Amino acid sequence: MAAPFAYDKMRERPDALERLDLRIGWGPYEIHVLRFHLTQFPPGRIVPFHKHAEFEFHYIPRGKGKVILGEQEFPLKQGQLYLTGPEVMHYQEADAYEYMDELCLHVVIKEKRETASHLLPASEDQWEWEEARQCVSKLENLPLYPAQDLHGAMPCFLAAYEAITSPYGGSYTTIKQSVIQILLRTARAYDAATEINDLPTKDMKTYRYRLALEFMQSNYGGALSLDDVAEKLRLSGRQLQRLFKELHGGHSFSRILEDIRLAAVCSRLADEEISVEQIARETGFSSGSYLHAVFRKRYGMTPSQYRSIHYF
Repeated sequence: MAAPFAYDKMRERPDALERLDLRIGWGPYEIHVLRFHLTQFPPGRIVPFHKHAEFEFHYIPRGKGKVILGEQEFPLKQGQLYLTGPEVMHYQEADAYEYMDELCLHVVIKEKRETASHLLPASEDQWEWEEARQCVSKLENLPLYPAQDLHGAMPCFLAAYEAITSPYGGSYTTIKQSVIQILLRTARAYDAATEINDLPTKDMKTYRYRLALEFMQSNYGGALSLDDVAEKLRLSGRQLQRLFKELHGGHSFSRILEDIRLAAVCSRLADEEISVEQIARETGFSSGSYLHAVFRKRYGMTPSQYRSIHYF
């Protein structure tokens, strides 16, 4: 017994997605969706040469046939796709003995008016803008021959249909994201080799340094060693010590931890109800006398003198 055809449900309301006035902002572009549906070619059905003013994405989830793109004829089979850009002449024909199903997406892609006015994106949007530009540039220059749906664009048609016919919180966003994913996955299907773009990355030294400081500032009140912090960052103690010296003015872990603890001591001295001995215990010093010695060496006065000068 043949497996059920997953896309059959799209025949129940064939115009469901096309009833939406779907305009999607993506980076510097506005994508206007004109048609978004599943269609079926009966055996032997011919669609003579024609062209569109927009992009048309064709996916074959079942069946076979042929397509002529420009002057070249290609066989079509299940799992393939092809793209016809604006003004590309093409001819479609189903197999003489077999139905051919086709998922279609027609879109107009235009630059936004503000882009034409040279409005630059916010810094956090620059990666999206760059990815959108790369994708649209690829779509405008794709070769005229079918490719395999290597990256699973077809399920995006079904996801969009289910979002419109069984709405839920986030349905509209799902539909818009499905359209963008179809564009992206179509472009990727034509990549001659796996292409890894330079995604936004962290400066790992700065990132680890900040994580280390955050961890120390959250845990300075207890026993805390260089190895404790290094373990949290999956570094060796030696690596972390080098990182601190490079990014913290040449200071070592112990000096930085002492600075953090002394800053906490100074803040707590504002509360006259807390004794210096208690402050020492709460800020990671072994005793009030040890805090007294460290504080005097650093500030030239005792904690009590600091309290009387700065707060009372």
